Amino acid sequence: MTEWYVVGVDTGHTGALREADHLLRALAVELGLHDDVLGCTHHVRDGRRPHTALSFALPSERAARTAWLRLTTRIESGESGTVLGAGAGEDGRVGAGAVTGPGALLGVAFDGERHGPDEFAAGAAHAAAEHTARTGGRAVLYPGADAVTGVMTVGRLLDISAVDRIAVLGSPEGASPERQLVTRDHVRPEWRDGHLVLTAMPAAGGTLVPFEVPDPTPCCADH
Repeated sequence: MTEWYVVGVDTGHTGALREADHLLRALAVELGLHDDVLGCTHHVRDGRRPHTALSFALPSERAARTAWLRLTTRIESGESGTVLGAGAGEDGRVGAGAVTGPGALLGVAFDGERHGPDEFAAGAAHAAAEHTARTGGRAVLYPGADAVTGVMTVGRLLDISAVDRIAVLGSPEGASPERQLVTRDHVRPEWRDGHLVLTAMPAAGGTLVPFEVPDPTPCCADH
């Protein structure tokens, strides 16, 4: 099994999950993370307001350490980059709108270390811990994610992506490999007990669709 090194990031984002997805993707690009990254969103209930934190798992300790150093350097210098300030106001209020420029706050966690304001650092540590233990986290970036589009069989999805299994609501036995899945170009599996699991539900014509719809969802919803 590949060993993964996880960096947690918390900007205090309280917007829709679609916006959190965009933030995660943009941050991955800004940090120069490659296709082998596994990026997740995490619901944080502690602190002044429920919000969404992020995590990035990398198969290289050196790459994870580099990302950590870039983020902590920006915290110390007061720079936010193009996306790092999204979700927190300059006064530290969790839940302010997207903010960029000097003074925007964030927290980072890696390998037991934390950096940034306490609340944000705690959120980042929560995200990193969940992802490391593979007990929580909604995957946005994962191997094969870009190929999971259109309509395909369950077996095909499992073959070409990092998704381990598909859980069907109301069906304890799961889905047969031949069953058709209408992806809606929006497939967000979650970590459960060490496995990346996509929750699906029955749809028209005997097909399946992912349980999460591709519409904006408030981050305070469980995910």
